[in-house]
Amino acid sequence: MTYALGKYANAICDRCGQQYPYLTLKKEWTGFKVCIECYEPKHPQLEPKRNISDPQALLQPRPDVPAGIDVYAGAPGDSAFTSTGMQPNTNNALIGGGSVGTVTVTTS
Repeated sequence: MTYALGKYANAICDRCGQQYPYLTLKKEWTGFKVCIECYEPKHPQLEPKRNISDPQALLQPRPDVPAGIDVYAGAPGDSAFTSTGMQPNTNNALIGGGSVGTVTVTTS
């Protein structure tokens, strides 16, 4: 089916009710045909929110590698960072003890 071009036709604005040339009316996102003064573009907030999900796991994870831990073993209340004046105190006696597993103590 063919339609007329409408270059001489008039139409009514769906919002303000005024008569305008048919070809000057624009179709809104609501489906209304409105004049240029009444035309309002769709606000971006009305668009559906993009679904962005946070990843839950790494693509190729690396296994945990056991690393050595240095632990100061001293009398209760002692600190590994004691000093005499401006010189560090290096005469801390090391006391080690444990009841679960094995403890390896390395002094250097």
